[in-house]
Amino acid sequence: MEPLVPLPLEELPELPPLALAVMGHVEMVSFIGVDHLPAAGEILHAEDFCELPAGGGAVVAVQMARLTGARVPFFTALGEDALGRRAAEELEALGLELHIAWRAAPTRRGLTFIDAAGERTITVIGERLMPTAADGLPWDRLAQTDGVFVTATDAGGLRLARRARVLAATPRVRLAALRQAGVTLDALIGSATDPGEAYRPEDLDPPPRLRIGTEAERGGVLVPGGRYAAVPRQGPVLDAYGAGDSFAAGVTTALAAGWDLRQAISLGAHCGAACLDGRGPYASQLRLSRR
Repeated sequence: MEPLVPLPLEELPELPPLALAVMGHVEMVSFIGVDHLPAAGEILHAEDFCELPAGGGAVVAVQMARLTGARVPFFTALGEDALGRRAAEELEALGLELHIAWRAAPTRRGLTFIDAAGERTITVIGERLMPTAADGLPWDRLAQTDGVFVTATDAGGLRLARRARVLAATPRVRLAALRQAGVTLDALIGSATDPGEAYRPEDLDPPPRLRIGTEAERGGVLVPGGRYAAVPRQGPVLDAYGAGDSFAAGVTTALAAGWDLRQAISLGAHCGAACLDGRGPYASQLRLSRR
């Protein structure tokens, strides 16, 4: 079977007004550009450096905001510290409507090396903070949404998210929470090569309606549906960080809009490809609201 080939961006329909939301985690990430990863004992000189609030939940939410031109509600948890307050301020400036469960714990950090080929190597520091059903957040908003994407919560949070018309998630939510929740996902989207996002058909009951395993420049696998191709690149990859989460944001947005599978994969593929063109996850994310 020939792989599904993404449609050109100009052949995709206009997005209708959508109510979207994201439930997930944040890390304050230091991005360090280097020629190559350091070997034992080696001293490297970085080419560039920046620090941004990122993590899967934040990246998905900002990409959704840039696709729709609307502020996207983001349900998350942050440490009640200077780093958490800074992350909240910067995420609001990126176009998010924040609903934060403040924790008496440090905000998680991340350290990311980006080599000359644009590949990223990530180290996280500290506990992943996540919103849960027990937090006093405006969960009733989820019942009014067209689509929700989840990167981190507990089983109760997943049941609340299932009130949305379309619910998608990453395996990084953790399979134990997904099993305990017992909800049907409209899409489970994650890396087919990352052991931390591994998934087998027998892992969830009920199974997701659609499973997407991404494989970077090779495209990926759809179950059901077979393989899909990536969008051809016109230049070198500057930074792979956030490309998979941007892809997931595009697919979820399109499914919430009622687009068919090829259209949804196409929008996701264009989002992932655009993210590769800038340093950090936000520098070159796809914007549709200005088309």
